[in-house]
Amino acid sequence: GKHRIVIPCLGHFKEEYEKVSKLYMNNNIRTTRYTLLNFLPLNLFEQFHRVANLYFLFLVVLNWVPLVEAFQKEITMLPLLGVLTIIAMKDGLEDYSRYKMDKQINNLVTKVYSR
Repeated sequence: GKHRIVIPCLGHFKEEYEKVSKLYMNNNIRTTRYTLLNFLPLNLFEQFHRVANLYFLFLVVLNWVPLVEAFQKEITMLPLLGVLTIIAMKDGLEDYSRYKMDKQINNLVTKVYSR
C-alpha cells in the first residue's frame, strides 16, 4: 500500500511539543459538508438560495390562498418536492463519497522518524 513519511524536526523541544499539541485538534482530513444531524437543515438552506426553488416555493404558498388558488394545493407542491428530493439525494451521495475518501486517506499507514 501507500505510505506517508513524516520527519519531525523537534530536537530538544519534544516535551514542549507534546504538551502543546494536546491543546490542538488532530490532523485528520475532513472535506465533507454535512453530518447526519445537520444534513436536512443545511441542504434545504443551500437549495433555497437558488432562484428557481424560491419561485416554486412562492407558487406553493400563493396556491394556499383561496382567492388565488389555480390548481389543487398538493399538485403545486409536487415539482418543488421532486426537485428538492433529487438534489438532496445527489448532495448526500456526493458527501458520502467524500466521507469514504477522507476515511481512506486518514487511515493510511504513517511512518514517523525521530532523531
